Amino acid sequence: MTKLLKVHGSENTFFIFDISKMENKPSIEQLSQLTIAFKKSNNEILNDIDGILVVDSSKHADCLGKMTVINSDGSIASMCGNGLRTVTRYLADEFGKDTFKVETQKSDLHVERSKKLAQNVPAFGVEIGPVLFDKASFPFTNLDTDEIHDQVVPQLDDELKFTAIAVPNPHLISFVSDEVLNSDKLKNLGTYLNGDNPYFTDGVNINFATIIDQDVLFVKTFERGVGFTNACGTGMSSTSLAYALNTYKGDFDKVITVYNPGGMVKVKVKRTGDQFHLELIANATNIGTLTAPEAELLKHDFSNIAFEKTNEDADYLLWQPH
Repeated sequence: MTKLLKVHGSENTFFIFDISKMENKPSIEQLSQLTIAFKKSNNEILNDIDGILVVDSSKHADCLGKMTVINSDGSIASMCGNGLRTVTRYLADEFGKDTFKVETQKSDLHVERSKKLAQNVPAFGVEIGPVLFDKASFPFTNLDTDEIHDQVVPQLDDELKFTAIAVPNPHLISFVSDEVLNSDKLKNLGTYLNGDNPYFTDGVNINFATIIDQDVLFVKTFERGVGFTNACGTGMSSTSLAYALNTYKGDFDKVITVYNPGGMVKVKVKRTGDQFHLELIANATNIGTLTAPEAELLKHDFSNIAFEKTNEDADYLLWQPH
């Protein structure tokens, strides 16, 4: 029998599939097809996910494991901040460590256990990076610029200002009015730039943000490979950096509070010269454990699955700020 842990970070919901102990490890392609099958299933335990987080062993120094992020459409993401927190908790509990690194697609990231947000609402802090601005890191093209920093991009919109930051997931960020936030602009732009287009040829995550107060933001995300999502960890982190760059000239060391449809996170943003450091701090909630015969699972036969739920999600919803 195979066990998958169902988890969420800021209501970004995933299954963690640890293949490190499996004798015959499924391929990433098999797991991509499984993710798509989960999403298409009529079973609500399976279909309400943003993807699968594949955990494997790592040969990198100080890394307790390797994380591969599979989006709900079967594509592979460079990183996922909300997912990384849940994998951090899984590895911390598995190995009995509170501070370590996790190998991701682009870099080995420092992670740690943080102070609980509330009773039965554990929290973890994860490094987000590397921070990149050059057009090759997205990639973007045909926009008459090598970087995008708080500027109007006429090819995308006549009025909105954008900032482009990859961490390494590519993000296009705009600070907007409540009217724009509640309009169809994010949906229309997200759909366009994640389809066949001449500007972001691999697609891009788009974040619309409003400034609630000093160092307090609300962020709404159209995520590449997912669409609208309750939260996007790399999106909230990159948006916090864009806000700090626009607000604090020169070096800075700030904690930004970010609200989103899935709850609230804290983002530590630090700049020293040309060096940037981001840390995303928020919940890592275990929803329950799925048990299924391995062979049936990989054949997309879900008739014999069992699911044991925890009470952690209920406690998270009681705590979740509005």
